[in-house]
Amino acid sequence: MLHRKVIIAIADGIGDRPIAELDDKTPLEYADTPNLDRVASAGINGMMDPIAPGIPVGTDMGHLILFGYEPQDYPGRGPIEALGVGMEVQPGDIVLRCNYATVDSSGIVLDRRAGRIREGTDRIAETISGIEIDGVTFYLKSATEHRAVLVLRGTGLSDRIGDSDPKAPNDGSPYHEVKPLDDSDEAKRTAAVLNRFLQEAHRLLSRHPVNEARVQRGEKPANFILTRGVGRMTELTPISERLNIRGSCIAGESTVLGVAKLAGFKPVTDSRMTANMDTDIELKAELALRELADCDLVLVHVKAPDLKGHDNEPLEKAKAVELFDRLVGLLLRDMPEDAYLALAADHSTPCEVGEHSGEPVPIAICGPGIRKDRVLHYNECDGVSGGLGRLSGMDFVRTLHDLMGRVKKQGN
Repeated sequence: MLHRKVIIAIADGIGDRPIAELDDKTPLEYADTPNLDRVASAGINGMMDPIAPGIPVGTDMGHLILFGYEPQDYPGRGPIEALGVGMEVQPGDIVLRCNYATVDSSGIVLDRRAGRIREGTDRIAETISGIEIDGVTFYLKSATEHRAVLVLRGTGLSDRIGDSDPKAPNDGSPYHEVKPLDDSDEAKRTAAVLNRFLQEAHRLLSRHPVNEARVQRGEKPANFILTRGVGRMTELTPISERLNIRGSCIAGESTVLGVAKLAGFKPVTDSRMTANMDTDIELKAELALRELADCDLVLVHVKAPDLKGHDNEPLEKAKAVELFDRLVGLLLRDMPEDAYLALAADHSTPCEVGEHSGEPVPIAICGPGIRKDRVLHYNECDGVSGGLGRLSGMDFVRTLHDLMGRVKKQGN
């Protein structure tokens, strides 16, 4: 069987809706995208629902699918984030996403992000990581800015617990006491020990030198840990083993890098890849092509379109699309002739919503032997007419695996 290589270029949250400010076009239609259109006109196009029509997905779930897993394989956001920040996790660990936050003496959340704290978080984490309560050890590691990951390790634990993060659009809500989500002894025990940990962390952080210095400077202290996105670390067979391939992922976003590790792909990152508009596109393209020399499948990720969708900035989102177009142009310039280039997104993030939606995203594949359709532009409207039709995320990824020669024939 002929085995070929693939690069998947992923524009996070690129899908959108027509916007009056953009002449009733989507940011993708409005942007100048000669390279994306070159892929569309040279290949086959379509629309993709990550799971099914009308079902929004998170960045974690969207990428889990793009790496080749099925939705039911989802281990929770916490374990993915832990892998993304380089934490050592074990099967059975309970893992949560966290925010360093500011609360007052009554438990009212004054700032869910502690003023988007950037410095001193590692020192804060060192103070409370390693605390043991009732046979459960808590490990905390800082991530980007106000974000962190918390691991609970011990016996008799459950991931059936609620969040302490109120996730209110505006601060001023009290943090939530963590509640068990079922009547099991494990869920009750996990909620109880986590609540005790959060109180102990609050006590220690309220007098931490980093926070005392922040208060003296008129900044908000990171005196509380808000938890959410709980999951239990499970043993998933890496996609690389299932397909007997070597894979790599080029990204500056910890969630994507975490999914890559879960899938058995080599995570490749650099401080110059910021997951924003100032990310080094040239470096991403260079690394993607370099990794392709030794790998069968490479994913390269651009986060900026999603951020601008969340911020409701249509013109900036169009610029983020053009950033993605530049990346694709660099890839096209030096792509091996016998390799495929695919365009995809993990979900739509419409500016008017400021959140992920269940609308499909455009997809395209170009390369050797592709059945070209008549689509000339890569966007949400033209993709509807493409030869791929409307696929689920699993169908799209399986199509790529088949082009690689990695899908077994069914029957005789």
